[in-house]
Amino acid sequence: MNTRATGTRDAAAARPSRQINVVLRSHDAAPAAGSPSEPPASARSLPANGPWSEWQKELDRMVGLDNVKELVYEIYALLQIAQYRGEAGLHSQAHVYHMIFKGNPGTGKTTVARLLAKLFQGMGLLAKGHLVEVERADLVGEYIGHTAQKTRDLVKKALGGVLFVDEAYSLARGGEKDFGKEAIDTLVKAMEDYKNQFVLILAGYTMEIDMFMLTNPGLPSRFPIQMEFPDYSIDQLVQIAEGMARERDYVLMPQSLFKLRQLVLQEKGEAIYHFSNARFVRNVLERAIRNQAVRLLQMYPVDSPGRQELVGLRPEDLRLSSPAGTPQPAPGAASPP
Repeated sequence: MNTRATGTRDAAAARPSRQINVVLRSHDAAPAAGSPSEPPASARSLPANGPWSEWQKELDRMVGLDNVKELVYEIYALLQIAQYRGEAGLHSQAHVYHMIFKGNPGTGKTTVARLLAKLFQGMGLLAKGHLVEVERADLVGEYIGHTAQKTRDLVKKALGGVLFVDEAYSLARGGEKDFGKEAIDTLVKAMEDYKNQFVLILAGYTMEIDMFMLTNPGLPSRFPIQMEFPDYSIDQLVQIAEGMARERDYVLMPQSLFKLRQLVLQEKGEAIYHFSNARFVRNVLERAIRNQAVRLLQMYPVDSPGRQELVGLRPEDLRLSSPAGTPQPAPGAASPP
């Protein structure tokens, strides 16, 4: 360990950005792996105070996403150094921060977009730091000229903040005569008309977003920052479920965690391409809470259940929704594997 630390310090002068990346990557990867040798927080090469410490707390609450966390820190570092250069009387060229988010649903894209909006506001890049989340139906109108007006109105609403377009590839699905192309052209023009007044983030599935970027030759160069949001591992999804349950004052029993792992494996096998990740886990958890409520009322028709019963989610509470017409297992009975 001492040899590695010495080597890092020796290379710092020549490669400062690489040193930051290495430290961040090792720190972010440690919680996901559950390594007992995780370095203490004080060992990180991060600001001990200031605005970044608040954003770091939000990043730490997010499971996985090591590459995303590293890129967010690089954006912060760029903004911070630009401020230092300005204070020193040095020229600091304005950067473009429009982005592409790629990944399946439930991988944290909206959460990271909201965090970036706060980051840009805190660093003085954006005036308000709010997030305006839209999709195709919000941008595309019903007649010629309607789409451009709707899109311009939403851009004006997002000024000072971030305009987050989910499933952005759907704007190019209708062909040349579809009004979605008009929305794309209006967004591209707005990026020039309101330069540095808002940040545009286009999000969607990786393959579809890549195809979408080919529909307009000017698009790729306008989005210099691209973030890949990988699917969560099984362990990470279980960790996310435990956190969701804890926030709601519920506890997943050990047998319930095993059952949840089975359900996640089953769903990932059936939804190979567009697995919904944390969104799937959240839906399973909320369904389990409803099932637990029914089970407890049947078990305690008169008296109030004890505290442990109220917080505990049993394996029989966790189950996938049945297809229409298929009977559900009784709330008090164990569900089939």
